Order: sequence, then C-alpha cells, then structure tokens
Amino acid sequence: MPLWIPVTLFAAFAQNLRFMLQRHLKVTGLSTAGATFARFFYSAPLVALIAMSYATLRDLPFPELSARFWIAATLGGSSQILATMCVVALFAHRSFGVGITFKKTEVMLTALVGFVVLGEAVTWGGAAAIAVGFVGVVILSDPPDASGDWRRLLNKGVALGLASGLLFGFSAIGYRAASLAIDSTDVFQRASVTLMCVTAFQTALMAAYLGWRERGEITRVAASWRVSSLVGLTSLAGSLAWFTAFTLQNAAYVKALGQIELVFSFLASTFVFRETTTPREILGVCSIVASVLLLVLTL
Repeated sequence: MPLWIPVTLFAAFAQNLRFMLQRHLKVTGLSTAGATFARFFYSAPLVALIAMSYATLRDLPFPELSARFWIAATLGGSSQILATMCVVALFAHRSFGVGITFKKTEVMLTALVGFVVLGEAVTWGGAAAIAVGFVGVVILSDPPDASGDWRRLLNKGVALGLASGLLFGFSAIGYRAASLAIDSTDVFQRASVTLMCVTAFQTALMAAYLGWRERGEITRVAASWRVSSLVGLTSLAGSLAWFTAFTLQNAAYVKALGQIELVFSFLASTFVFRETTTPREILGVCSIVASVLLLVLTL
C-alpha cells in the first residue's frame, strides 16, 4: 500500500476530531475567529520544534526558501484561515455532519481550481463527478425552515459551505506547490518546514486581526487552554499528515481519499452531538459521496 494512503486516512480522522473540538469552543463562548486562532496558537511552537529537531537528528541542512515557496505558502495559509472560519461559522446554521459535508465540496472545487490555476484539464468523468456533487449540494442547501424558493439556494449556510470548499481547494494547491518548491529529497522535511512556515504566518496574521478587531479574544483563547490545546495538538497531527500526503501525491487524489472524513463526521453528529439527520440530508450526503467515488475512479 502506498504510504500516502494511510497518512491521508489518519489526517482525515485527526481533522474531524479537531473540528469537533472547535465546534465545542464556538458554542461555549469563543468567537469564530477565536476558535480558528486556537489551532494555530497552540500548534505553531510544536511544529517549529518538530521541524528543527528532525533536521538536527537527520543532520539535514535547512533548505533555502524561494520566492515561489513564500507566494504559494502564504496563499495556502491565508485561504486555510478563511476556509476554517467559514466552517466554524457554518456550525451555527447547520448540523455538524452537514457542515462537514458542505466543506467536502472542496474535492470538486479543487479540480476546478486546478484547471483555472494550473491548466489541468477536467475529463468527462471528472465533469460528471462535479455535476453529481452539485446535485448533492443543492439537496443539502434546503434548510428545514425554508419558506420560499429563493431560500433554498440563497442562504448563509450554503454560501459559507461553498466558500469553505473553494478556499480549501486553493489551500491544498498552495501547500503542494510550496512543498514541491523546497529543494530537499527528504519528504518529511519538506512537509514539516512548509507547515512550520505556514503556521507561523497564520499565527501572526490571526493575532494581528484579533488584536485589531476582537480585543480580549486572545485572552479568552488562552483561558480555554484545556480544550484549545487539544485543538492545537489535533491540528498539528492532522496538518503534518496532510502536508506529507500532499508532498507524496497529487492533491486531487489526497482530497478524494480524504472524503472518509464524511463517515467520521456523521458518526460524531449522531453519537456525540446527538443531532438528527433528515432523509433529505442523507440523500444529499449520498450524492456527494457518489460524486467522490466517481471522481476517484476517473483520476
């Protein structure tokens, strides 16, 4: 079995656990930005320690980071911040399982972003997968209290979900491009150095934003350290796995396999959060899962 497969499976599990913890932070007092900042605030120092310790133990020189690397890394890091904020905010509008499913439109949207940014052609099979996924999104976009046709497609939950998917697509492409821009033959060093630089940038950017727009929120993040530190640890584990997988394999393959997170999220929605899933939502999820399977078969 290729290494990127178990690495991706672990990344999906850790990411789902992190979103569960961030949902807890969101509903227990932190703002959307604060719950997002928690993952970077507690993971950035650990990432730096791991990257530098690994290089020392393996006697690897620190790689030179080109302008191409920094452009790709900052694009990926900024997109991930915005995407994570969209997902955390989405939890206030839809259930945990449906929120994560909306996020999973990133698979189809990553293919579209890859075509626009990298010029990678979309096959007929890929186009069919995107169409099936779109049907699933339309089904999921119907909120329970919808009273008019316009609310079925034009509501805040849909906008947040699709925005998160598109931004996560930009993030994945940016991270893979950044990792491949590092002149090193060691896969884990490329992944860990990329993650170290990205998380440092994200921590500084989020801290500046919170200090400007949400005074006192950083203090609240620090005060919630019991849960926030777990967010940081799960973020560290998941991000290292994602970055390693992106270094080993095309982002589209990684994102497609990462759809296993849907299983984890709906198990959490049902057994942890005790949320009710409607038949319509199950149909929408099945449509998106079908689109993922079709996409995997055509890659």
